[in-house]
Amino acid sequence: MTSIDTITLEVADPAAAERFYAAAFGLGDRLRLRASQEPSTGFRGFTLSLVASQPADVRALVDAAVAAGATTLKPVAKSMWGWGGVVRAPDGTIWKVATPAKKDTGPATRRVDSVVLLLGVADVAASKRFYTEHGFTVGKSFGRMYVEFAGAGAVKLALYRRKALAKDAGVSPEGDGAHRIAIGGAGGPFTDPDGFAWETAPMAAMS
Repeated sequence: MTSIDTITLEVADPAAAERFYAAAFGLGDRLRLRASQEPSTGFRGFTLSLVASQPADVRALVDAAVAAGATTLKPVAKSMWGWGGVVRAPDGTIWKVATPAKKDTGPATRRVDSVVLLLGVADVAASKRFYTEHGFTVGKSFGRMYVEFAGAGAVKLALYRRKALAKDAGVSPEGDGAHRIAIGGAGGPFTDPDGFAWETAPMAAMS
């Protein structure tokens, strides 16, 4: 079964980004950084989601991100699915922090239970077919709207229609240029139908 081992964000200032992510989320070697000046405007076509166990953790993680310099796109709020909020990091990456839990069961810990990479794609069915042909196993599938793959890697992979993903993040779907992200996994190297690049060689980890 193919899986994601690392996510590498391409940022203009790796030192500043490292400080931000250490203060905001503390993801350790699940998140890596490298310098890039590739132009990118508007929505980059993906979001990263941090799944926590309770609303207090969601609030704590979002508060820490904002205190470290993130911009709020959607404040933490309750929905039919649980609790969640969306922020944009100083490097431009959009992060959603959420939990399916409706109530707190203890004090906030800022623990992240799982990380999910959501790719905004033009054709969910075509991208689903591409990834299954590259060794991924479908865990959940909702027609041409959403697909989530099973996997034991450090990061889960899901596909969402680009416009729907942008709406969920609270931004316009328009954007062009580089995605500014590289995905590390045993199945690479390859580039998917929407231009997301997969690599096999691991990048240097955040210290």
